[in-house]
Amino acid sequence: MKLVTILVLGSLAMGSTARADQPGPDWMPMEQVKAKVMESGYSQVTKLEADDGRWEGEGIKNGQKMEFHANPKTGVIEREKPDH
Repeated sequence: MKLVTILVLGSLAMGSTARADQPGPDWMPMEQVKAKVMESGYSQVTKLEADDGRWEGEGIKNGQKMEFHANPKTGVIEREKPDH
C-alpha cells in the first residue's frame, strides 16, 4: 500500500513540475520585462509568467484589462488583446 501511495504522489509531483515553464537562461529578467511593458503604455502589470516559450501577462492599458505576450529576449509586446 505504501509503495502505491508513493508512486501516485511521485507521479503527481512530476506532472505538476512538467507543466510549469521556467524562463530560459538567455531571457530578459521578469522585472525588466515589466518595465518594458509599462513603457509601452500599461499602467499596471497584474500577472507575468513564463509560458510556451514566451512571457505571458495581464495588465491594465488605457483603463482596460488586457492580456499580452512578450518576446522572451527583448520584452517587446508581440501580441495583446482585451481580457474578458
